[in-house]
Amino acid sequence: MSSNSGIQIPSRLPLLCTDDGVLLPGSTMRISVDTARNMQLVKSRLLKGTSLKSTIIGVIPNTRDPVHDSDELPSLHSIGTAGLAVQVVGSNWPKPHYTLLITGLCRFRVTQLLRERPFPVAEVEQLDKLEQYTEGDQADGELGELSLRFHQAAVQLVGMLDMSVPVVAKLRRLLDSLPRETLPDVLASMIRTSNKEKLQVLDAVDLEERFKKALPLLTRQIEGLKLLQKTRKRRPDDDKRVLAIRKGGVFPGRQFSLDEEAEDEDGDDTAMLEKKVKAAAMPEAALRVCLKELKRLKKMPQSMPEHALTRNYLEMMVELPWSKSTTDCLDIRAARVLLDNDHYAMEKLKRRVLEYLAVRQLKSTLKGPILCFVGPPGVGKTSVGRSIARTLGREFHRIALGGVCDHSDIRGHRRTYVGSMPGRIINGLKTAGVNNPIFLLDEVDKLGKSPDFTDHYLNVPFDLSQVLFIATANTTATIPPALLDRMEVLQVPGYTQEEKVEIAHRHLIPHQLEQHGLTPQQLQIPQDTTKDIISKYTREAGVRSLERKIGAICRAVAVKVAEGHKVSRAESPTEQHIKQSVPEEDSGIASPPEMPIVIDHIALKDILGPPVFEMEVSERLTLPGVAIGLAWTPMGGEIMFVEASRMEGEGQLTLTGQLGDVMKESAHLAISWLRSNAKTYLLTNGSADPLEGTDIHLHFPAGAVTKDGPSAGVTIVTCLASLLSGRLVRSDVAMTGEITLRGLVLPVGGIKDKVLAAHRANLKRVIVPKRNEKDLEEIPAHVRADLDFVFASTLDEVLKAAFDGGFPAAVSHAQVVSKL
Repeated sequence: MSSNSGIQIPSRLPLLCTDDGVLLPGSTMRISVDTARNMQLVKSRLLKGTSLKSTIIGVIPNTRDPVHDSDELPSLHSIGTAGLAVQVVGSNWPKPHYTLLITGLCRFRVTQLLRERPFPVAEVEQLDKLEQYTEGDQADGELGELSLRFHQAAVQLVGMLDMSVPVVAKLRRLLDSLPRETLPDVLASMIRTSNKEKLQVLDAVDLEERFKKALPLLTRQIEGLKLLQKTRKRRPDDDKRVLAIRKGGVFPGRQFSLDEEAEDEDGDDTAMLEKKVKAAAMPEAALRVCLKELKRLKKMPQSMPEHALTRNYLEMMVELPWSKSTTDCLDIRAARVLLDNDHYAMEKLKRRVLEYLAVRQLKSTLKGPILCFVGPPGVGKTSVGRSIARTLGREFHRIALGGVCDHSDIRGHRRTYVGSMPGRIINGLKTAGVNNPIFLLDEVDKLGKSPDFTDHYLNVPFDLSQVLFIATANTTATIPPALLDRMEVLQVPGYTQEEKVEIAHRHLIPHQLEQHGLTPQQLQIPQDTTKDIISKYTREAGVRSLERKIGAICRAVAVKVAEGHKVSRAESPTEQHIKQSVPEEDSGIASPPEMPIVIDHIALKDILGPPVFEMEVSERLTLPGVAIGLAWTPMGGEIMFVEASRMEGEGQLTLTGQLGDVMKESAHLAISWLRSNAKTYLLTNGSADPLEGTDIHLHFPAGAVTKDGPSAGVTIVTCLASLLSGRLVRSDVAMTGEITLRGLVLPVGGIKDKVLAAHRANLKRVIVPKRNEKDLEEIPAHVRADLDFVFASTLDEVLKAAFDGGFPAAVSHAQVVSKL
């Protein structure tokens, strides 16, 4: 039946099971391979085969839907098509799969299934090979009449197409040169038919039956085309190109294809994409690249993997806001009111934001700076970014950088990689839809490498000058220096207790009430209760834990309020009897609580449990050898105890508490200074060296926490001086500062956070380096009023301020003024 009937197929064939599509002899079809059995067949036979017979496989349709999560072989059709694999294309994205281009040779019948794994192999009987007909044979009888009618219908169908299209003219020539018995299979594979109808043609082993099955399909296609031409108004160029004929081929060496509907749609989509590219108002360089890619796309077969990649690239370029932007709402007075309403305190930060807005109003071409808000968690760095966006009327987009260690995540992957995609900056611009949004680069200090903002995927410049970048970080220590140099750092310190109370009642409590469906008429939290929550249940620089505790209170109250609501429903006789016979207080039915529910210290303990933090300062300083230092952490300021003890030994110093190298050096400095000044401060105890025959153990509690930094020197000296003199350090004093070997006190950083930590701990006196006096201007006035500050430039002044009655020295050294 086929002109390739001279090919003798093997008696045993590996079977390729197809779920969609039916391959007919004389046609060519692309088959996607992704099931385990089919993958094994391709790897074992097609990728390793060298002879013609090794590339001949049996293509057989499944008779029922496959069960993808089952290992059973689906039911196979009894008749299939022996096919020649003329092309194998593999890809690993999005998952491993192959695409085969197979040309049908002839029919076969499965006589026996020999094996199922790793891929099915069957004993087959070749069909079609004995049915060769001459023109004279076909001219007689019903078969000859059917053959003639079918050929005439095929000529009529092709005549309705545009003969100026090369593939249509080629098909017209092939109708005369092809053997008539091949036409039913070839035409049935081209015209629009269902898989069920193709299966009927495949099952028609008898040639006469095959003509009878295929002729109605061809007639239906012609009638549909006639009706479409009558009822549809089309452009003159489209009159003869409305029939959708699939890609197909006759045999190797005689393949041909027509524009199918999918290709028409693809052509329309490409034209539409070209219009979008030209309408995107992109810069000249980007437009030139896009037009070049469009030219490549038009020449590229749709089956190539690069077709989809190029199309995705062009769609991304079209969707980017090259020229679309929002207009800034530059009203400085309104901005000041909005920032004050959204954020309490944070005066320095709000002042810088208003400066930017004012300059932007006066000079509209101002490039967006990169502001970096540095401060502890929970102080409102991210929410300030949102407020700036609201103030300007700009789009806001947050990019979380925590854990990013690959610069490709920021600036994209080159398109040579499989699965390449743009970076977060370009994706953010696409999401925002404008070219001047506000980008919040959250946790920029968690970056593993220094990113820049050149996107590798686009490979064309995108103007980011109008984007306002706001970065947030807990500390600048881990920000790469090259990145830090390009940002304007604004410190955002922690809040005082009074500020936290104000923030709680202005923002946190109303927000949590709304989140939990409560009203101020149902729940009230007095300011004294808020202070207790802040001092006894949270120890933080920000307000996140405070908001969680308020949320816990709201949830507990919500249960009481919900229990008090009586649900109206029909009561059963048993419930009515219980209600009549049992008093309400004994019936287990909750009575409505009195409104509003006011949270006092007793209710607070019932809801949140016993206090988590107690002020233990006075209890810890009941023995000599203990002093309180002030430390800065990314979470805010903390008070830190330093303890020392002595025992008989050989003058060794033991340090514990997970100390870094800087603090270990501070401890050695303190020991050396005290030993060299032992006589001056009457610490000799009868011997020249106070450590003679003595070992010193210096400990920093909370040993699981790593401690390091140049600010514990004065605290260690005070602790050791207390130990060696036997005198107690004042229980209400804390200190910070670094020391030199000559006894000078050097300035340190984080003064505001450290002072706030001392204020939270109810300490009264704070010893700070003299050169840090200027840093106290940032501390709120009411905090400064509550504390007694001692500014020390030498360790002598530190010791006098740390002990009641001062620390006596036998000889006072006159300060020598430097001549430099």
